Amino acid sequence: MLLGSIEGGGTKFVCAVGNEDYQIQDMTVFPTTTPAETLQKAIDYFKKFPELQSLSVASFGPIEIRRNSPQYGYITDTPKKGWSNTDVVGKLQQALNIPVFWTTDVNGSAYGEYVLSTLFNQRLDSLVYYTIGTGVGAGAVVDGKFIGTMGHPEMGHIRLKRHPDDLDFKGICPFHGDCLEGLVAGPTFDARLGKSGRVVPLTDHVWDIMAYYVAQAALNTTLMMRPDKIIFGGGVTSEEFLKKVRREFAKLMNGYVDCGPLEDYITMPLAKNNSSATIGNFALALKNLES
Repeated sequence: MLLGSIEGGGTKFVCAVGNEDYQIQDMTVFPTTTPAETLQKAIDYFKKFPELQSLSVASFGPIEIRRNSPQYGYITDTPKKGWSNTDVVGKLQQALNIPVFWTTDVNGSAYGEYVLSTLFNQRLDSLVYYTIGTGVGAGAVVDGKFIGTMGHPEMGHIRLKRHPDDLDFKGICPFHGDCLEGLVAGPTFDARLGKSGRVVPLTDHVWDIMAYYVAQAALNTTLMMRPDKIIFGGGVTSEEFLKKVRREFAKLMNGYVDCGPLEDYITMPLAKNNSSATIGNFALALKNLES
């Protein structure tokens, strides 16, 4: 059986085909340009595989996930220029004539990690997956289901207590300024320091400031949801950075609730090379076909 995956990001689209064992058999990556050009490239890619039976799309957003909405399957009021009110699912279904599952990029990653936890004999009943990259978002899976019915969560826009050494930074979120995304997304390095985060050493104090904010997100998630695990992926995240996050988390939690060993609770993804969403999409495409 051949299943399809689209991880639709604001910077690039990752399209892949794989089997019911979640093994990637082919993949292509191309820049996210205009909706017409980008979706056509995806359609042309999947038409190379006539045996494709089902497709799942994990997209940047905001997106409409309510099936009773006239805009179901659309990217809605996104800050990504030119992509507001884009009908993604309709275009793909019309061209490919196969079932299409529709969710957020972080939900796709969360589901991928949920599936992998079973394959790695680490069965989880619940988890939250944060991505910290060009933007910040999170998805949550509880007993195999996503949370959110009126819409999908927007955990990247929670409000935080400011670090005392960071009070003059206004944040970069066009909607909220200093929400989580506005304070820790990749472009904040350029905004704060005038250079890419890729060249900022982990000894720089800015990483301590960011760890303080990410630890608050983990704290809030823990106290509201009590998941089995919180996973951090995306280009900004590394194991060394998470060591800082765990230290800040322990200070903030102050022993209030037991989360077990923090190395097992606040972790990097099981999937390598940020492939969590692709694996999640294969599983969701299969589940959608069987439902």
